Amino acid sequence: MTDEVPAITYPSGIPKPVFDVAEVAAEVMVLTGMSGAGRTRAAAVLADLGWYVVDNLPPQLLGGLVSMVGKSGHDRLAAVVDVRGRDFFQDVEAVLDELEGRGVPVRLVFLDASDESLVHRFEEARRPHPLQGHGTILEGIAREREALTAVRDRAQTVIDTSSLNVHQLRDVITSEVGEEDTPLRVTVQSFGFKNGVPSDADFVADVRFLHNPHWVPELRPLTGVDDAVRDYVLSSDGAREFLDGYADVISGVLERYRAHDKPGVTIAIGCTGGKHRSVAMAGELARVLEDRGYPVRVTHRDRPVS
Repeated sequence: MTDEVPAITYPSGIPKPVFDVAEVAAEVMVLTGMSGAGRTRAAAVLADLGWYVVDNLPPQLLGGLVSMVGKSGHDRLAAVVDVRGRDFFQDVEAVLDELEGRGVPVRLVFLDASDESLVHRFEEARRPHPLQGHGTILEGIAREREALTAVRDRAQTVIDTSSLNVHQLRDVITSEVGEEDTPLRVTVQSFGFKNGVPSDADFVADVRFLHNPHWVPELRPLTGVDDAVRDYVLSSDGAREFLDGYADVISGVLERYRAHDKPGVTIAIGCTGGKHRSVAMAGELARVLEDRGYPVRVTHRDRPVS
């Protein structure tokens, strides 16, 4: 059943849209706050966590968006609403009142920072403050603080980002929405150098120093996923030493990558054709990394599929 809003206007004079709140997203967040305080970065974190995120939304469209997103099957919506909306922004409180009055739970999160921090960030980015006009950055910040006073007082959560770097902000936002950060995605891929190095590889290892099963007649038709080839490759001089040492190096890097917001790592293992040695070594490296607690996906770019 459709619950319709009477065709009246918001305080700005903009007509209220008619929308259905029979089905809404289970979680609705309005992300707002001071320009330069990290709204864009916070929105990106929420998107990485699976939220449906809309940036710089005129608040008058929020009701329709809540309805549309809920009906489409998304259960978490985050809308960034701020002074970039200019005259549209003046209706934000009326929109929030309307949604809450109709039983839509909206969480208001406000990002703030000291004037000193905001000035430094705008100067560093060489961008004007959206309310600066022909004045100074500080004058723009003062106008924005005045415009946001009521919204800040209304927020359920206020986050001061003055002393936070982008990685710390990610941790705070993740904690605020009650989730653990997404684990680092590790892909180990075999390939053949004769077909080129994978363009998306973060690390490339060359295992052409190992004995080549291609020159063993009974092994040539097989690939590195077959036990006979795998055992032959792993018994080569230096194979096990290479795997253990390389896994140590990679493990040390993986421990630090996630702290720097890198979502995934691709480790490419190459031999001549990408059929025997690289396939066997990629599978074994993945097993070693899994034993050390990393979720690993294995792919074989050039291995023939029988």
